[in-house]
Amino acid sequence: MEKLIISAAICGAEVTKEQNPAVPYTIEEIVREAKSAYDAGASVIHLHVRWDDGTPTQDKGRFQEAVDAIRKACPDAIIQPSTGGAVGMTDLERLQSTDITPTPEFATLDCGTCNFGGDEIFINTDNTVFNFAKIMKERGIKPELEVFDKGMIDIALKADKKGLLVHPLHFDFVLGVQMSATLRDLVFMAGSLPPGSTWTATGLGKNAWHIAAATISLGGHVRVGFEDNLYLEKGVLAKSNGEMVAKAVAIAKLLGREIATPAEAREILSLKK
Repeated sequence: MEKLIISAAICGAEVTKEQNPAVPYTIEEIVREAKSAYDAGASVIHLHVRWDDGTPTQDKGRFQEAVDAIRKACPDAIIQPSTGGAVGMTDLERLQSTDITPTPEFATLDCGTCNFGGDEIFINTDNTVFNFAKIMKERGIKPELEVFDKGMIDIALKADKKGLLVHPLHFDFVLGVQMSATLRDLVFMAGSLPPGSTWTATGLGKNAWHIAAATISLGGHVRVGFEDNLYLEKGVLAKSNGEMVAKAVAIAKLLGREIATPAEAREILSLKK
């Protein structure tokens, strides 16, 4: 079976220090968490940034500062800026994360509107998805197609039919928000992809570890980290992103999957550094 790529979503835009004191806000804290994940076996650092008070931002300068600092600590890591930002941000705000130097090799592209609970709606119209895909293609950035349900796979495939994506496609299934995080649904999502596609999956909160184990068994790749889950196990807060990556590594070893290095991950994902 193909080697396992582990992505670490180290801070997200919504989780807070009140929920887990180890959630990083400052550049120094973000670097600490990126390095802990990288040292434990993560090849991909999925990056949101915050101001020092924890406020989420897509500010170009803040992304540049964070990426430069992570690169010094983890020279060959794949740094994947988020274009999701936070609920309420404009498209132009969100795309600032891809307008840094050097141009990112990999970035996220959310493929549909999502209900995050209550009145929180994360809006991604078809035209937003197509525009993001067009700009990423022009900049030579491979998108990770973020999908929260099967309909978002279909929106991504609409973008593909318009010639806005480059094969092989890579998807990330985010389960436990808008679509249930069950083995049935994971298998359904994986079976809905075009031939030759690669995919990663993450389960939100209590769904993190059974989705990780199932994904590893099915040949997919795994995302863990504070953005998605704050706990190492029920009632036990994770002390770092590295602890969660180490747990994913341990599960992979039990299931017979070797861990990909950043160089191997680039080859699997068809990235150009």
